[in-house]
Amino acid sequence: RAAAILAAAILSLGMLPSRAVALADDGVINYDEAKVPPYELPDPLVMQSGKRVVTAKAWQNARRPELLNLFETQVYGRPLPVPRKVRFNVREEQGVLGGRAIRKRVKVEIWSGGQFVPAFAFVLYQPRSQGRRAPAFVGMHLFDKEADEPQPGKPLEQDVGRELPGKNLMRTILARGYAVASLDAKDFCPDDKANFCDGVLTALFPDRSGDPAAEEAGAIGTWAWGLSRALDYFECDPTIDARRVAVIGHSRMGKTALWAGAQDQRFAIVISNNSGCGGAALSRRIFGETVARINRVFPHWFCGNFKKYNDREAELPVDQHELIALVAPRPVYVASALEDRWADPRGELLAAQGAQGVYRLFGLRGLELTGDPPLNQPLGANIGYHLRVGKHALTDYDWLAYLDFADRHFHRGSRPLPASDVARSRAR
Repeated sequence: RAAAILAAAILSLGMLPSRAVALADDGVINYDEAKVPPYELPDPLVMQSGKRVVTAKAWQNARRPELLNLFETQVYGRPLPVPRKVRFNVREEQGVLGGRAIRKRVKVEIWSGGQFVPAFAFVLYQPRSQGRRAPAFVGMHLFDKEADEPQPGKPLEQDVGRELPGKNLMRTILARGYAVASLDAKDFCPDDKANFCDGVLTALFPDRSGDPAAEEAGAIGTWAWGLSRALDYFECDPTIDARRVAVIGHSRMGKTALWAGAQDQRFAIVISNNSGCGGAALSRRIFGETVARINRVFPHWFCGNFKKYNDREAELPVDQHELIALVAPRPVYVASALEDRWADPRGELLAAQGAQGVYRLFGLRGLELTGDPPLNQPLGANIGYHLRVGKHALTDYDWLAYLDFADRHFHRGSRPLPASDVARSRAR
């Protein structure tokens, strides 16, 4: 069985021949490494002028803004405006999970048209205070917001040599001192190409309709905006350490987490789980889902300009290793799954490796992997990576790896709580 798993891993990484798989309504999707066309990645350390970036200061002041602008105009769209005023109301605050945790239901209103209008709500689970502010994970659809025993992960199908918490995963996260906030994507915009302008977009842009225009933010940009608004709340909650917040996402929400973390440098750690095309996987590697396919099926996810690169990925001025590099010098974690070939695990690995040069500018170690990654073994220092067994999912194994990664990077400890009680509603 172990030999079969290893062979499958090698196959996934392209060391054995594979087959291309035809989709009934979408042509041929390439799963054959031999058929990946040659490509050349843009160098994240070379300016559009051709000048090479050799210092961290030059990266921060010149190259990073240049790359961020290219991703805004060519891939995800310009960021939505930060509201002039935001009001937070804690609608519920009660003990749950046998008294081990506090659950808060937070309603968020934004100033629009001369008044506060409802924007979205989210649920925050946090450990009972031990006199310190809690670090937090935040993301979309991390767990069932109504469940008394929320289960944000799925157990692995195979034993990987670690004790897995299974249905007690939330208890495990809380016991390790972390809070978890879960948002609902449809509050910001539905994941529906016909109606995606509903939700918060209606309040911000009442006249907007149809697919995103050339540089207009699509759904991923809108969801990323929402994650930053949740971080606004953490800055107002004295029980949460807003300087130690990890943004996390799986699949399309992994794309969202990467884009949120690239734009908003307040996020201390950025985590991408099986994010694939438009997320951590290289666009120029024609393997699994492609730019043309994702734009055809999900035309509302990205800005209008991204469609110019359908079947023309070589003309993109950026690629996803540069998106990961935009997180530097903050820690970033990219995770792949063995059977999730649609998301191109090798492309995700190569993108993580392609960001290492930027981290070295800051004197930081990246992934530093030679050869193929071993199964079920977290790797890397400031750029984390693992390839686990199983399919496209956010599993218990993934969560435990992320907790370990956060422990290493949040090791300096949290700030003490203020003497005052927690405010039940805050306005900015």
